[in-house]
Amino acid sequence: MEKKYPLPPFTKETAIEKIKKAEDAWNSKDPIQISKAYTLNTEWRNRDKFINGRAEVQAFLADKWNNELEYKLHKKLWTFNDNRIAVTFEYEYKNKQGQWFRAYGNENWEFDANGLMQKRYASINDVSIKESDRKL
Repeated sequence: MEKKYPLPPFTKETAIEKIKKAEDAWNSKDPIQISKAYTLNTEWRNRDKFINGRAEVQAFLADKWNNELEYKLHKKLWTFNDNRIAVTFEYEYKNKQGQWFRAYGNENWEFDANGLMQKRYASINDVSIKESDRKL
């Protein structure tokens, strides 16, 4: 059985480690590698999309980075408990027309005993910015 360390139950330190690993993975923009952190039947809500399973995660992420260019993400711990972690995040990207955006949001994560994410619920808002206003 696959395992993704650190495993639950989480401490503050292991929750932060898990978040950093997720941030690094997403910044790689590699849908296949990223999807390996999720259970085979993972359940997501991402904005208005409902995604189920690794294959759908991979397709979603490939499409995301086909449209969100020069993507850069930063995540922070909000809270944690046992096998759950909540994060706040911001990321920046530009669209194909060259307009820059900063997205702000919250994610609620739930992990199985092997440290794979079984649920991910994300609420995200985009704000258009000037390239000179980029922070990340």
